[in-house]
Amino acid sequence: MVHFVGAGPGAVDLITVRGLKLLKQADVIIYAGSLVNPELLNEAKKEARIHNSAYMTLEEVMDVIRSAHKEGLEIVRLHTGEPSIYGAVREQMDLLDSEGIAYDSTPGVSACFGAAASLNLEYTLPGISQTLIITRAAGRTGVPEKESLRELAKHRASMAIYLSAGLLDTVAEELTAGGYTQDTPAALVYKATWKEEKRVLCTIGTLREAADSEGISKTAVVLVGDAIRHAAFERSKLYDPAFTTGFRKASKEG
Repeated sequence: MVHFVGAGPGAVDLITVRGLKLLKQADVIIYAGSLVNPELLNEAKKEARIHNSAYMTLEEVMDVIRSAHKEGLEIVRLHTGEPSIYGAVREQMDLLDSEGIAYDSTPGVSACFGAAASLNLEYTLPGISQTLIITRAAGRTGVPEKESLRELAKHRASMAIYLSAGLLDTVAEELTAGGYTQDTPAALVYKATWKEEKRVLCTIGTLREAADSEGISKTAVVLVGDAIRHAAFERSKLYDPAFTTGFRKASKEG
C-alpha cells in the first residue's frame, strides 16, 4: 500500500496525527527532500528505507515503489504541505492505477495556511473578501491565460501566490495591470512555520524591495489583498446578537 502524506508547511508538529502514524509505521519512505523538514524522518522506524525524491525522477520513484510493493511493504510518499496543491501527485497515482497498486491520501496543512497563522490573518473578512485564490505566476510551468495573475486580479480577492518569489517584478506588474493598486497590502512569508521563517508586510508596489531587504528569493508564499490590513471589515453575522442561526435565536434587533 502506498500512502500519500502531506507533511505540512514546515514545523514538524504540523503534520496530521494520521500522517504521523503512517510515517511511524512505514517500511519505505520517499520524501520530497527539497521542501519537507528532515526532522520528520526522526519519527521513522530504524529499519525504514528512506529515499530523497529531490534527486530522483518520476521513473526512479516508481521503481522504488514497485519493488517495495512486491515485497508487501508499507510505503509513505511524503510530500510538502498539502499534496493536492502543486504536489505532482496525480501523475504518480495514474501510474499506480495502471499497475494495480493500491494507494490513499492523507491531507496536510498548506503553506498559505501556515503563513496565515504566522501573521494571524483571516483571508475571508466580511465586506472585504469572501474568496481566497491560490495560484502561481507563469514560469517554466505555464499557466492558462484565463488564470493569469492579470485575470485573477480583477476579482480583488485575497490571493496566495506560490512558486513565484523569484518573479516579483512580474507578479507586481501583472497584479496592478489586473486591478489591484500599488498600495494594496501584501506580505512575503519565507519558509512558513520553519525555525528560519521570515515574515515581511509590504504592499504590491514594494514587494521587490521587501524581498531584497530580507534576502528572500525562493521558498516563500506571496500574500495579497485588503484582508492583510484587517481594517474596516464587517462584523461576522455568525456571532451577531441580532442574527438568528440554527442553534440560537436573535437576542436583539439589528
